[in-house]
Amino acid sequence: MRACPITLEPLTDGGTFSKTGLRSLHPRLNHLEPLPLNQHEQLRQARLRADKMSIQGVQPKLSAVLKPKAGCFKIVDCGGRFILKPNPLPYEEVPANEALSMTLAKHAGIEVPPHGLLPAIDGSWVYVIRRFDRVGRDQRLHVEDFAQLSGATRDTKYASSLEQIAMLVETHCSFPAVEKAALARRLLFCFLIGNEEMHLKNFSLIVEQGIIRLAPAYDLLNTTLVLENASEESALPLRGRKRKLSRADWIDYFCRERLRLPEAVLAGILLDLREALPKWRDIIRRSFLSSPRQHRYLEILAERHRRLF
Repeated sequence: MRACPITLEPLTDGGTFSKTGLRSLHPRLNHLEPLPLNQHEQLRQARLRADKMSIQGVQPKLSAVLKPKAGCFKIVDCGGRFILKPNPLPYEEVPANEALSMTLAKHAGIEVPPHGLLPAIDGSWVYVIRRFDRVGRDQRLHVEDFAQLSGATRDTKYASSLEQIAMLVETHCSFPAVEKAALARRLLFCFLIGNEEMHLKNFSLIVEQGIIRLAPAYDLLNTTLVLENASEESALPLRGRKRKLSRADWIDYFCRERLRLPEAVLAGILLDLREALPKWRDIIRRSFLSSPRQHRYLEILAERHRRLF
């Protein structure tokens, strides 16, 4: 059964996108045209515009505005409300992987921005996500990633630990107890899907109406699937280790001892993650990954699920 590239839900009527998917990007969006750039041109434009945009990160990105009446995205140098991410060379199926992983996160109770896949004129997929630091017509919310908060740089974004991440949440968030539970949910999810690339720049705090909290999740990706021979399970060490992490490390040490989550809160998180597994499997099988990569994603998820539960 065909699925909507935005929601990954089954399409019940004709067309490429579901109404729900289109409206998640804009309430007046009724159709969406392919991006009029092939993959080569997307990557070229990302290189040419790299020094003009306010988007950080090493993965190629384009800033864009959505024209709902025309049903298309327009590439811009500044003021974009959306980020478009072409498939980076030499890796394969990264947009489909990220769209899937972010959708799984949503079904795990993790806050994520509206996102999905956009076809390009050459048939390739482009990952699209709405910026969470832009609201209203021209208001920009204050966001700082954890590298900025801890004085690290792009070159030292791995020089930290998950204990340090917890400390930053405790130190800066308005309601640390709430945000520590959200952090635990996000990190356990990343372990389950094989995302070992959660370094300091992949966590951020956002200030909204005077409240400092964890920003919506972004850059969630099954990197074990992308890298194929990944030797680590976490970008940042837990208990001084980045691999062979166990239930005792994650649940007994990090969630109970380090974060001091109440037992009822921890039990609720674990129940949500366990009960989400059948839904995740269905979504993976509907995703736009190729069949071999769907199979491998399911294998990684099953192995991590056994280890955690």
